[in-house]
Amino acid sequence: MRLDWDWDFAIEIFPSLAAALRVTVLATVLGSCVALTLGLLLAIARRSSLGFLSLAAGSFIEFVRSTPLLIQIYFLFYVMPRFGLRLSPMATGVLALGVHYSSYVAEVYRAGIEAVPRGQWEAAAALSLGRTRTFFRIVLPQAIPPIVPSLGNYVVAMFKETPLLSTITVLELLYTAKDIGSETFRYLEPFTLIGVLFLVVSLMAMAGIRFVERRLPAYAS
Repeated sequence: MRLDWDWDFAIEIFPSLAAALRVTVLATVLGSCVALTLGLLLAIARRSSLGFLSLAAGSFIEFVRSTPLLIQIYFLFYVMPRFGLRLSPMATGVLALGVHYSSYVAEVYRAGIEAVPRGQWEAAAALSLGRTRTFFRIVLPQAIPPIVPSLGNYVVAMFKETPLLSTITVLELLYTAKDIGSETFRYLEPFTLIGVLFLVVSLMAMAGIRFVERRLPAYAS
């Protein structure tokens, strides 16, 4: 393994890493969509007045939070096909990321919903608004703005967890960097470049989250 930096080699491999970055970002975006949607459903189920539904949602959340993401990825990719669920590596990775982070997102949603004053529910009931309409039109719009930073932090954390998908042959950044290193015996440039790419995209994502955070209260009011 050579440790002298070669700019020509770094420029040569950058297009391959940029293509892998697109895969990484796509996995993060799709995984975030799964996490944000499933997390909201879990939060609603956990607050349900139906005891069995609340217990099932709470048990699922605790189970997922208490087991490593890598084990969940392996289980979906290597074990579930025995039960008839066969997914591509990319689909498996997106599902694993989405389900894993939905358990954390659900608790963020729940905290935001419970922070909305109870009087909002009572005022809506006095106006003869149904619970579903009250939740989606009155409570949820007030619950979302304060929790945007926490939701954004989990999206960025998911982005930084995508290298785990290399273990099931998803051609993301880490897998591509290791492949380049194994072919050329040069690891300094690819691993340095993916570190810089992760840093730059994470900083851009955090800037975007702060922008959304500043803009949301105006829309929620």
